[in-house]
Amino acid sequence: MSLHLYNTLTRREEAFSPLDPACPTMYVCGPTVYNFVHIGNARGPVVFGVLASLLRRRYGGLRYARNITDVDDKINAAAREQGVPITTITDRFAAAYREDMAALGVAPPDIEPEATAHIPQIIAMIERLIASGHAYAAESHVLFAVSSFDGYGKLSRRDLDEMLAGARVDVAPYKRNAGDFVLWKPSTDDLPGWASPWGVGRPGWHIECSAMAEAHLGATIDIHAGGIDLQFPHHENEIAQSECAHDGAPFARWWLHNGMLNFGGAKMSKSLGNIEKIHDLVRAHPPEALRHALLSAHYRQPLEWSDGLIEQSVRTLDRLYGTLRDLVDVDAAAVIPAGIEAALDDDLNTPQAMAELARIAGDARKAVTDDDKRRLKSDLLGAGLALGLLQQSPAAWFARGASGDDDARIQAMVDERVAAKQARDFARADAIRQQLADAGILLEDTAAGVRWKRA
Repeated sequence: MSLHLYNTLTRREEAFSPLDPACPTMYVCGPTVYNFVHIGNARGPVVFGVLASLLRRRYGGLRYARNITDVDDKINAAAREQGVPITTITDRFAAAYREDMAALGVAPPDIEPEATAHIPQIIAMIERLIASGHAYAAESHVLFAVSSFDGYGKLSRRDLDEMLAGARVDVAPYKRNAGDFVLWKPSTDDLPGWASPWGVGRPGWHIECSAMAEAHLGATIDIHAGGIDLQFPHHENEIAQSECAHDGAPFARWWLHNGMLNFGGAKMSKSLGNIEKIHDLVRAHPPEALRHALLSAHYRQPLEWSDGLIEQSVRTLDRLYGTLRDLVDVDAAAVIPAGIEAALDDDLNTPQAMAELARIAGDARKAVTDDDKRRLKSDLLGAGLALGLLQQSPAAWFARGASGDDDARIQAMVDERVAAKQARDFARADAIRQQLADAGILLEDTAAGVRWKRA
């Protein structure tokens, strides 16, 4: 089976075929860096990072861009509140975002364009839109005229009146139509601004992605991905302005959208205040368990986020790493199994891939011959590699970040308990087990001896 991806534009799964067979192109909408991001913001980078790895294996190359929005009214507000330049805000939270993504095992993109580094490209695209009659200047603003693009609404499959009824639309006297959206807006002296043919100002949000995608990936890209909440108006507007700027050439051939994370029964959102910041979560839980949890449901479906989901992921990884620990003396290199590739080829079906991963681990625990152990360990490591899991040693996983001194102390207590049992001093053995349990250390009696792990 070849790679099939669900295309939001056509509402069906389609066999993927890049324009350049040696190097597909992919653009993923990145963060607006004015604060720490929440765990819902990580679902796209985690899932589409799995896709990026798959594309590199399959085609031998990939040009993958994930942008940074570093000029925005929320950034301006944060800078004003703290009395600092916007770069103080954006530099801090862009670095925090990269740190959070790295903790979750998300490899950096090939290209990480920042909006403020692409002001000339943004201005040039706006000028082309004005020249072709798709945009107009009014009161130091430039707006895209949605009525000039017959395809407006083809991504969200709604007509303009319906879309406007369900969206927050700025009403302004300089607009020709209520749905016209801002490409450029004026800046006062207390706001960041750049010289332009329409006065000192700054870009609107939507035009940034179109200009950056064009600059680094060309007029037509293979895959554009992001959260389903961006489908309208952001992605709809990207299509309109990009295709009008490129004489009708398609902007993106595949549109992929990940579902939202729900928390407490509602969509996780900063505006609702029901968020869990990655910055906090990676300090309270094993980051790999957070990644596992994000991959546990199909990317297009909503995912209910909870402590229980994280705990289940920790227990699952305990079993998987426990299997690798039992095979620590088996020499094997990672080989991605066909069953894992088949699951990912089916529109990134990570739940099916995880089921296959669990099956391989189960078979490995029952393996008897050296050949079977070697083959199944290779498959287990390869399955983990495809999903970005099992990338540390079992010892590191079970240590949960503790120091070597802690590990040595715990092992000494375990050894003392074993010696007490052998001497039939069961009261002492039980006391040690209880002492370890009180410290959050769980013991497992296995054929290879007593194992321990942190709860």
